[in-house]
Amino acid sequence: MGIKKILVVDDSATERHFIGEILSKQGFEVSFAEDGEKGVAQAKLNKPDLVIMDVVMPGMNGFQATRAISRDPVTRAVPIILCTSKSQETDKIWGMRQGARDYIVKPVNRDELLAKITALG
Repeated sequence: MGIKKILVVDDSATERHFIGEILSKQGFEVSFAEDGEKGVAQAKLNKPDLVIMDVVMPGMNGFQATRAISRDPVTRAVPIILCTSKSQETDKIWGMRQGARDYIVKPVNRDELLAKITALG
């Protein structure tokens, strides 16, 4: 399929900028949303090839947004990588049950993130 368009959903402007820099330097077309609701809406509207989703956000959290994206017929084929400071194995298992394809723990390691994107592409 080839991943070109990536949506980054994170309430932290610093994290959005950091992840966006990594991705844009690799030639990805990056868009952003600052919370779960906007992330779900943008995923439906723009149909990205991949979503990188924070978990801890105000309003709709990343687990809820992942579930909404992965269960909607319009967006269910879009893979999601959860990207969070929640490092417990139970969090990872729960995230995968919500529909995430992979899980990365903050602080984000550039090489690990790019390897996970390559594996999904």
